[in-house]
Amino acid sequence: MANVAFIGLGVMGFPMAGHLATAGHRVTVYNRTPAKAAAWVARHGGTAAATPRDAASGQDVVFSCVGNDDDLRAVTIGPDGAFAGMAAGALFVDHTTASAKVARELAAASEGRFGVLDAPVSGGQAGAEAGRLTVMIGGAADDFERAKPVIGCYGAAISHIGAAGAGQLAKMVNQICIAGVVQGLAEGLAFAQAAGLDPAAVIGAISKGAAQSWQMDNRWKTMVAGSFDFGFAVDWMRKDLGICLDQAKETGARLPVTALVDQFYADVQAMGGHRWDTSSLIARLGRSK
Repeated sequence: MANVAFIGLGVMGFPMAGHLATAGHRVTVYNRTPAKAAAWVARHGGTAAATPRDAASGQDVVFSCVGNDDDLRAVTIGPDGAFAGMAAGALFVDHTTASAKVARELAAASEGRFGVLDAPVSGGQAGAEAGRLTVMIGGAADDFERAKPVIGCYGAAISHIGAAGAGQLAKMVNQICIAGVVQGLAEGLAFAQAAGLDPAAVIGAISKGAAQSWQMDNRWKTMVAGSFDFGFAVDWMRKDLGICLDQAKETGARLPVTALVDQFYADVQAMGGHRWDTSSLIARLGRSK
């Protein structure tokens, strides 16, 4: 068993760190709001640290899962950042969905003293709680192999994509694909309702064919019911799509559907749906109950 730290105990990080403790690893946690760290220790044991540096000191593996690029820099770089406390030969594994640019910055900032992996995840809160996340990883292949058994505490599908930043780029592909699928499902369900069809009967028929998707299997009922109080929030999806669109400008990739769906999510935010699940795209079509 390893000595590990986990920095960031939000809806994803809290259960992910919990799986590490359940597997027998010795876990130290840090959270910007100390009460969350105290609540985690009360449930899982382990230790809460006062700073990211304290949390990372002497650990074999240091994990992070925070909000965005600036949050990630805040917990890694600087006198109280995790990098200041990390031992030579340790591993830093970041599960934040962030830019490829910051992933490469952190890899360079390690100066070769320890390994750095960008390892964004897919599967949402439910996947984190069940320990069934998909993990896309950028960084050195030997660091990936060392980290894989520990990540396996909550990762069901763990893939090495390439060099530093490649994990974040793969997560961008994931979000681009999801955006189009959710919009298509929303339009399809709204069309079925407008035509007077029974959505259950329609989904029962088309879900056995080429239209099938995870979103269809897991979200059509709640979309029709107008229930959006779970899953991945619209605010976070807009953050992620913004990263995708910024990257596309740098590479010259064309993302017309992604840009359009991003604006549709802006409409949902204007409706008060900042914390609604991403399936709330149907609400702007006026067809959910």
